[in-house]
Amino acid sequence: MNLGKSQLIKGAKNDFVFVIGLEVHAQVASKSKLFSSASTQFGAEPNSNVSFIDAGMPGMLPVVNSFCIEQAVKTGLGINAEINLVSRFDRKNYFYPDLPQGYQISQLYEPIVGKGKIAIQSEEKLPKEVGIERIHLEQDAGKSIHDMDPTTSFVDLNRTGIALMEIVSKPEINSPFEAVEYIKKLRLIMRYLETCDGNMQEGSLRADVNVSVCEVNTFKIFVETGDFDLLGTRCEIKNMNSLKFIQQAINFEARRQIKLIEAGKSVKQETRLYDPSKNETRPLRSKEDAHDYRYFPCPDLLKIEIKKEWIDKIRNNLPELPDQKQSRFVDDFNITPYDAEVIIAEQVTAEFFEAIATNTDGKIAANLLINELFGRLNKGNLSFKENPITVKQMRELINLIKSDKISSKGSKEIFDHIWKSGGNPAELVNELGLEQVQDTGIIEKIVDDVVKENPAQVDKVKSNPKLIGWFVGQVMKKSQGKADPKIINQIVNQKLK
Repeated sequence: MNLGKSQLIKGAKNDFVFVIGLEVHAQVASKSKLFSSASTQFGAEPNSNVSFIDAGMPGMLPVVNSFCIEQAVKTGLGINAEINLVSRFDRKNYFYPDLPQGYQISQLYEPIVGKGKIAIQSEEKLPKEVGIERIHLEQDAGKSIHDMDPTTSFVDLNRTGIALMEIVSKPEINSPFEAVEYIKKLRLIMRYLETCDGNMQEGSLRADVNVSVCEVNTFKIFVETGDFDLLGTRCEIKNMNSLKFIQQAINFEARRQIKLIEAGKSVKQETRLYDPSKNETRPLRSKEDAHDYRYFPCPDLLKIEIKKEWIDKIRNNLPELPDQKQSRFVDDFNITPYDAEVIIAEQVTAEFFEAIATNTDGKIAANLLINELFGRLNKGNLSFKENPITVKQMRELINLIKSDKISSKGSKEIFDHIWKSGGNPAELVNELGLEQVQDTGIIEKIVDDVVKENPAQVDKVKSNPKLIGWFVGQVMKKSQGKADPKIINQIVNQKLK
């Protein structure tokens, strides 16, 4: 197989390959928790969204939130995964102050969603599919707070019991870039499906990153044999909620492991934390295996049995997903795959683009949206919801450009005006004196003046035809940017060739 440069990491003696698997914890978009009716509102007063079930009070029995089941199934369908008609919840036993029950209700042996796949691109722009091992549902733990008092820790149980989808990839990610692309694609799909808001700052999306390294020749044998034992000892970096830090942590951890291997030492399987201030990972604890958690079926919950007809109904009501939308935009609006990828990165921007591009001009619409509108939003650090430009204004501006009534420079002036002060683009053409001159007689007179004033340049054109562009620029300057560039080009070429 051919490995790209981004997938290789150089050691002192050999080249190695990144081997990365991700466990993404996505908070289910639901108003209530997985096993109780308590609110999932973010930012509420500490310990205000806690039911007796969440607090682990004796005799309190969990009741499954069926909407969370539906959201997990919808996510599975969105990544072309198998949906299991029968699944069950298990108890994962461990002690921590913010886990009041002393166990977490999760799924290990019979998850709700089976194998799926996510399509991404490598850094070399090559298509790649990353396999999904499973998606299982589980309840979140609370939050321990250690920085409010020098001698005391506090516990906030608001997050306790919130439904999480743990999305487990196969170890088929082979660069920090691919890891970020995978998370971004997964987040985008879930946002389109409205099953998770993907807000990493609020903890709605977190990732545990499993990293190992494999010498290149050994990796090639793995590709041929599928023997996962060849991929090296992995270390897990816990609770990553920043794409930038995920990349940095993978790079550091891979290099740390290579130094150990090349020094003749072994890599210990362990859980580590990433410290962004020092750009390093450090040990947290030895890596647990399933038997360490003493998993067993949750005695308080029956198995989940769902019908194929119900799954089909959800499938038939899925929205158009990002890859489908990108492909359609390329075909319907004649824009580049890159422009389509930028536009569909948020559902709201995709809807806005479709509204302004339908029955106008897709290329002009994409150019205005990406270069003018996105540029100003980014400069002002504004969200798309704060966009002051309306669909009607954009459509009018696109049609003015399409009909050659204004130049490229004129379109920027009008856009700047409506961004700051609003207004009607068609009326602003006259108010600002931006209507493009298309009278061939007027333009020909300007061309003749430029040719007459620059005889030396005329002589040079004979040996260097590229200088025709210089004449076009001079005519544009003389016309104060109002002359139609297409007509200028035609007349200049006729005069000088």
